[in-house]
Amino acid sequence: MKKYKSSKASRITITELMLPSHSNFSGKIHGGHILNLMDQIAFACASKHSGHYCVTASVNRVNFLNPVEVGELLSMKASINYTGNTSMVVGVRVEAENIQTGEVKHCNSSYFTMVAKDKDGKNVSVPGLILDSEESIRRFARSLKRLKDGRLRDSTFSSKEFQVQDYLAELEGKNAQVTFQPK
Repeated sequence: MKKYKSSKASRITITELMLPSHSNFSGKIHGGHILNLMDQIAFACASKHSGHYCVTASVNRVNFLNPVEVGELLSMKASINYTGNTSMVVGVRVEAENIQTGEVKHCNSSYFTMVAKDKDGKNVSVPGLILDSEESIRRFARSLKRLKDGRLRDSTFSSKEFQVQDYLAELEGKNAQVTFQPK
């Protein structure tokens, strides 16, 4: 196994025609179908980088920016943004193209944390990432920040650490009625 690999070595692009069978009740492509495709491309990208079977550990920030229509070409681009010891963050960008007008719209960007597994299902080390451009350094640093923020959020809001009085003022004017009275 190589010690370090470039993100270019494992980049994947998939394009698929969106069919009526992929649509929801409003006639747009179902978000669950798009998420399934995103998970598949994240798996392929991470597996290509690591040389191992990979599983999804988490998905960070899924925002559906624009609807995808039946008959559009959905293109997904995936690349490795970050590597840990056994995990990788795969950035996935989703675009839809109207084949009649040629208009391309950005529909979603998301970040999948994937973990490499050996044949026995145990975590296995992955090659590090060669940071060969300002963009690759920015993506790696952004992933580090996202991981750090997630850990802080998890610890701050754990049931053992959470202090309700620290947040009551933030709830003022929100669409919630607080009936709990702290002791």
